[in-house]
Amino acid sequence: MTLTRRHAALAVAATLCATAFAQDKYPSKPITLVVPQTAGGANDAIARVVAQRLSEQMGQSVIVDNRPGAGGTVATAALARAKHDGYTLLLTADSAHVVGPALYKNPGFDAVKDFEPIAPVATAGYVLVANPSFPANNVAELIAQAKAHPGQYTIASAGNGTLNHLIGEMLQKQAGIQLRHVPYKGSAAAATDVVGGQVPLSVQSLPSVMGFIKAGRLKVLGVVNAKRVAVLPDVPTIGETLKGFGEAPWYALFAPAGTPAPIVAQLQAEVARALDQKDVADKLAAVGCEPFKGTAAQLGALVRADLPKWARVVKDTGATVD
Repeated sequence: MTLTRRHAALAVAATLCATAFAQDKYPSKPITLVVPQTAGGANDAIARVVAQRLSEQMGQSVIVDNRPGAGGTVATAALARAKHDGYTLLLTADSAHVVGPALYKNPGFDAVKDFEPIAPVATAGYVLVANPSFPANNVAELIAQAKAHPGQYTIASAGNGTLNHLIGEMLQKQAGIQLRHVPYKGSAAAATDVVGGQVPLSVQSLPSVMGFIKAGRLKVLGVVNAKRVAVLPDVPTIGETLKGFGEAPWYALFAPAGTPAPIVAQLQAEVARALDQKDVADKLAAVGCEPFKGTAAQLGALVRADLPKWARVVKDTGATVD
């Protein structure tokens, strides 16, 4: 081979390598971030904060796609069958991922086998709220009212199988009271009807109701989380009345099983980088949420630990999706 021909061959090889590298570079097109709940709730609020930051970091649009239905199981099942190329991801709540399998006979997915954990993203503040006209102003007064009028008061949720549904069931069991569950198609619809007085009570994420609380259109009877939340420092937790009561609802990023390990590792690093940014923490704090940093392995362990935990809660409370 002549020197000229050799140079030409090397140039072609270099071009082919550069082309292959460009094709392999991730991401090379927009990413869809599926949220299996309606707009306006905690998962949606968290997803939009994170999507904006990831778009800036990765140089590609990260588009939030709300796909509610059946407590989040419909979209979660669809994601389990999605193409595992890193361009369709799931940012989901623990309710859809680890509670749904205990509530639904056939949720349509295996929470462990069908997904690649990427990273935890955030925890959210949850509160028990009431219409301002409701005769109780705290959890102790609610319990007294409910025991005096068993089955009379209704409690709204974002739908059967959602986390606020289960938290409401846990509250009733631990307090020894009876409320009537009214499922809605999303947290926004439930909160609006509590504001309007159609339903007196609801468990809600803070992103869903912060505006109503600030405007005095809802009052907070207690904080669901084990610790008081920063945006409502004077509001007691439910656990301060009912010892041992307390949850820290989490939200995390997953990909379909089979997504290449380098993509999972890159996404985990990008999420960690995003959560380190002060503006991200500030935006999450403004809606009652906090960054929740961790690795893919830690998220996988959390899922495996929470599945039997919530199965016991469902069994103990007798919660159903009927």
